[in-house]
Amino acid sequence: MAASVLTFTDRGIYCPAGDFHIDPWRPVDRALITHGHADHARWGMKRYLATEAAAPVMRHRLGDIALQTTRYGDVTEIGGARVSFHPAGHVPGSAQIRVEVGGEVWVVSGDYKVVADGVSEPFEPVPCHSFITECTFGLPVFKWDRPEDVAAEVNAWWAANRDAGRFSVCGAYALGKAQRILAHLDASIGPILTHGAIENTNEVLRGQGITLPETVRVTPDLDAKAYPGAFVLATPSAFGTTWMRRFQPASTAFASGWMALRGVRRRRSADRGFVMSDHADWDGLNSAIAATGAERVYVTHGYTSVFHRWLEEQGYDAGVVETEYGGDDAEGEGEI
Repeated sequence: MAASVLTFTDRGIYCPAGDFHIDPWRPVDRALITHGHADHARWGMKRYLATEAAAPVMRHRLGDIALQTTRYGDVTEIGGARVSFHPAGHVPGSAQIRVEVGGEVWVVSGDYKVVADGVSEPFEPVPCHSFITECTFGLPVFKWDRPEDVAAEVNAWWAANRDAGRFSVCGAYALGKAQRILAHLDASIGPILTHGAIENTNEVLRGQGITLPETVRVTPDLDAKAYPGAFVLATPSAFGTTWMRRFQPASTAFASGWMALRGVRRRRSADRGFVMSDHADWDGLNSAIAATGAERVYVTHGYTSVFHRWLEEQGYDAGVVETEYGGDDAEGEGEI
């Protein structure tokens, strides 16, 4: 009975009873989308369904798509399936998707974190029989500090750089991480400059009521000397390019869960690494799974083999699902 609720195909997670896919990576007729990151919300679907809060970013990134929206908790009947979206805490508008068929409940987590970040809708556990969970940081070494402690570290670094006559250039993904950093910056320290890709996302999110501090878009004609001691929020791809050269002298940093690994910090060659992630850490993954009450757990995109074995040792009926997610978490791209 359980296997009929969701199946795993070469296009994505599929619900036969509702004839829809969840976060498909190849074109399908109907796609239910957990959030707006590029590895989960892809172009080419005939119809999309996502939360109201995820819709503006999806339209910004994907253009004129056939997008239907829903509110958290509302139930939509699709064929023989009852579907609802619930907060995942990953980025604004992100959701876990609950699918019920014949009394059997499965939940697809998408990406999630269990600690509130002050920007995204806080994570809510959803009781289910089967849970499909990410495990991006599914190793015991990944344990996050309190968000307020990391914010204090970032602001202290910025203030010290300002006093020394340096710019503070921090790399972060344009959707989620960047806004989380912005929301916790002490704007009294100095001006805040943003890369164009980040500022484009800021404008979309401000338009839907998310409060962020005042920022200045970095344009080709911007005179960096007019903003001494500024905090510069950049995409990782901007590092090592001509875009960066105007900010001298500068101290550089990355904000990422991967900064917990010394080897990654060394390869990044930044002055600082702030351990901050929009994904659950080891404890968060385990607490979220326990809160669902699920008997069967499928793990996907991350340390799947290690985490799968751990879950089996804890008594879960666990399996591994091969997917094409993880693009926003790759070391060279998003989560860094």
